[in-house]
Amino acid sequence: MLIIRAAIRRRVARSGGAIRCGVALLAVAMLYGCAGLPPGADFPKATSVALAHPEETRLGQQFASAAHEHEGYSAFRIVNAGADGLRLRMQIIDAAQRTLDLQYYIFRGDEAGRLLTDGLERAADRGVRVRVLVDDGETVAGDEQILRLMVHPSAEVRIFNPFDYRGHSRLLRKLDFASHAPRLDYRMHNKLMVADNALALIGGRNIGNQYFQIDPESQFADDDVFTTGPIVRELSGTFDEFWNSDLAIPAKALGRSNPPETGTLARPEEERTSRRPRAQPPKAAAIDYASLLTTDQPFAGIISGKLPLVWAHAQVVYDSPDKKHVGSGALPGRLIARAVLDSIRDVQSEFLLVTPYFIPAADELQLLKDLRRRQARVRILTNSLESTTEAIAQAGYDHYRVPLLEEGVELYEVRALLGSVRGSGQTAKMSRYGNYALHGKMYVFDRQKLFIGSMNYDERSKRINTEIGLIIQSPELAQQTARRFDAMVKPSECYIVGLIPTGASGKSRLVWRTEKDGRMVEYAREPARSGWQRLKVKLLALLPIDREL
Repeated sequence: MLIIRAAIRRRVARSGGAIRCGVALLAVAMLYGCAGLPPGADFPKATSVALAHPEETRLGQQFASAAHEHEGYSAFRIVNAGADGLRLRMQIIDAAQRTLDLQYYIFRGDEAGRLLTDGLERAADRGVRVRVLVDDGETVAGDEQILRLMVHPSAEVRIFNPFDYRGHSRLLRKLDFASHAPRLDYRMHNKLMVADNALALIGGRNIGNQYFQIDPESQFADDDVFTTGPIVRELSGTFDEFWNSDLAIPAKALGRSNPPETGTLARPEEERTSRRPRAQPPKAAAIDYASLLTTDQPFAGIISGKLPLVWAHAQVVYDSPDKKHVGSGALPGRLIARAVLDSIRDVQSEFLLVTPYFIPAADELQLLKDLRRRQARVRILTNSLESTTEAIAQAGYDHYRVPLLEEGVELYEVRALLGSVRGSGQTAKMSRYGNYALHGKMYVFDRQKLFIGSMNYDERSKRINTEIGLIIQSPELAQQTARRFDAMVKPSECYIVGLIPTGASGKSRLVWRTEKDGRMVEYAREPARSGWQRLKVKLLALLPIDREL
């Protein structure tokens, strides 16, 4: 029981950490929670949609002539560096004239989150309509700072599938989950930002210091795609679906019963007039935070053309807000896994996969085996035990290494302390803290097209959480991503996982090879931050919980 309780204390993050206690908590006593609508579902809310005429805005006009020349195509630029992801968001917010739509699984109340909220508040002050949709699965104390927007006449915040309990007691939150597990296990994992229905950022980054790689204690390597053109209207359409869904609850509906001691929504008018001071950089920050915020790059470079865009055809792939019923066939709708798995199925020569969590469903695993049997090269980059922040995800992944390696799949696990920073998305100064981890989700198909978005290669992304992404048919971007992949799987950056025979039995055991101080070394024991971390994963691996990971 103690092992189970440890396993469910914080369920594996899907781009930061989804509520992962379902199976174990259900086994502990509260098996019959309510699966109905969330609190506040009866609260009146207005239906709203994306800006109808983006061409009337500066951002809409900026790329109009180029879009006309590339009729039917959209423009893309991948943003690898975490700090650029923060700057670009702030610069886009400052440039918006009419509308800003933000949809995130996590919107932290740390320095990055507060700075972006400040920017959204300034945008609302100048008349921009601001809509923010945030999932409630991984909310922690302080994240409620985003709710100060809700008292602004030009802004609205909605919470996707909220908990009944609105405070920050971990015990009470777990009890709430246990009593409503069939509903609360379902989370919105999407990451999307759209300005004036003219340009968008989509990818795997949540909002928070670690996702922008500016936190010495934790850096998550991830990616965004900046895009403009016809694809933006499709992305806005997905936002509108979620915004107007039954599971998107106005924050005001939840504030009615919030006790003042939780710190959420207490005296909002007073909060609005007092205005919080601008956030300060992390005390131990390894970069010049003030300089980071004063530069006009990368947005100015994109606008001027100095940072070129790639024009290509792309497909928006996503899950409908009511994914559970779409998957069962009860409702029509979209499922992201269908399109992504079809693209994998079509691979002829090479499939590159970057995912922080690798716990495949049976058909996902079979796809990789089928590729190998057709002699296609399959290479996977994921987190090592040393780099992962989620032991339970690593425990699920542990089951698949030997079978994959026996099929000839090439397996790489990123190190927490990199030998160099090429392809890492952060500076050498930040990397020296040794807290590097993967959070990006990118798939490259035959170096001709790629997927980038929020979908991990795991059962939770396929079956439970809603996800979104783009499949971009661009050899240029696919090869650019493949080169970054090649840089990250060098022995100085990762552990190359292999098999060696153990004797006459014919069985094999795992080994981890890497480069240290200019020479190759081999570990027979899995590299870890501690013996306890290694033991914990072995114990968690005994639990039959892969379908929840």
